[in-house]
Amino acid sequence: MTSPVGLIPPPSPGPAEPPRKRRRRIPAWLWIVIGIVGLGLLVLLAPLLAAGALTVLITGIFSLAKSTPTWLRFRSRKTAMVATIVSAVIFFAAGLMTSVVYPQAAAEGRAAAPVSTPVGFAAPSEAPSEPTPGGDDESVDGESTDVPFEGDVQTASDTATTADQTALAVLETLEVKGRAPNAGYDRDQFGQRWLDVDRNGCDSRNDTLARDLIDEVLSGPCKVMSGTLSDPFTGQTIDFVRGQGTSELVQIDHVVALSDAWQKGAQQLTADQRATFANDPLNLLAVDGAANAQKGDGDAATWLPKNKAFRCEYVARQVSVKATYNLWVTAAEHDAIARVLSSCPDQAAYTSTFAPVAVVEAEPDPEPAPAPAPAQPEPAPVAPAPAPVQPAPAPVAPAPAPVEVHYKNCDAVRAAGAAPVYAGQPGYAKHLDRDNDGIGCDK
Repeated sequence: MTSPVGLIPPPSPGPAEPPRKRRRRIPAWLWIVIGIVGLGLLVLLAPLLAAGALTVLITGIFSLAKSTPTWLRFRSRKTAMVATIVSAVIFFAAGLMTSVVYPQAAAEGRAAAPVSTPVGFAAPSEAPSEPTPGGDDESVDGESTDVPFEGDVQTASDTATTADQTALAVLETLEVKGRAPNAGYDRDQFGQRWLDVDRNGCDSRNDTLARDLIDEVLSGPCKVMSGTLSDPFTGQTIDFVRGQGTSELVQIDHVVALSDAWQKGAQQLTADQRATFANDPLNLLAVDGAANAQKGDGDAATWLPKNKAFRCEYVARQVSVKATYNLWVTAAEHDAIARVLSSCPDQAAYTSTFAPVAVVEAEPDPEPAPAPAPAQPEPAPVAPAPAPVQPAPAPVAPAPAPVEVHYKNCDAVRAAGAAPVYAGQPGYAKHLDRDNDGIGCDK
């Protein structure tokens, strides 16, 4: 049939379109798996992400400050500003994630950060050695060891090194030279921690707490549970209570740090001498934990107590300890100690209770020349008298054996009417003489 004239014929039908394929929806569990895997990768790559963000951040700041193109080729200041802000957010977020996921690495990073110099101190003339973790920062946490010292108590010098001398005079006897390498240092080189060197039944940590605290409360004969410390480093009063989170407020400081001693002569000491050094009451002080951590293993050239009234006694103890154990000082350390002692030239040196008493040999008196015997007239001969019969000597009774006396504490001494008891007398023991002046139970 023909189309009417003037009308447009209808379009012819084209080829049929193929049916559309339905998209498969990803199940919810697969999205969860993808999210967990992505989060895990983000956590693992957080340090790299933080480093990259830091690079972009620094570049963006430089580009904005100098108004110059960088290797990132920012198209405009607005682009550089946006990139800088985004990279800063990513850097701090990745850094926070790194500190949570890798706490050990973050702690090591904080430990490696330099400690600021205390106000009023000049910069040290020589770099101090790096603190050894756990080496000289002695907390009072944990149970007492009560381990008896199995070696021989030994110092390197006797009492003549420090007795009846000023600290200034002893300082001038110390050798002055540089530090030895710290290679080979380990806390175990100074014996097990907190030995019972004086064999009084209590370890040196609890002995030090009992000596330095007042109003102390004990658990058993040794363990100090609480007390009050007048901190020599800061001049503050600290209430000590043993327990988690409180014990570290009071720490036991080695006046001459173990690492410092290792670099200045302790390598040549015997194992027994090093163990004696680490537990010598002369070298131990109960102090504020934060101040002890700040000191680390520094010597007098790099650290002095904030409490200026204690500095003379502090450096006098250092000098006395080093003289007793034949340790040397650096030139900077010698000068720093001399500056402190110049304000107290009469400051006495201290003598270790472990140092053997010096034996002084008395010079024999010269014998007078014998006087000539007067001439005697010759006596007339006398008939010899019969010798008298001597009685047999009576048997000599053996001397009574010395009686050993032991007092548990000063109350027992006073109850026996023996207070005060002096060194060398029956019953004297170091646990009765807390201030080490040779007189027990005198307070």
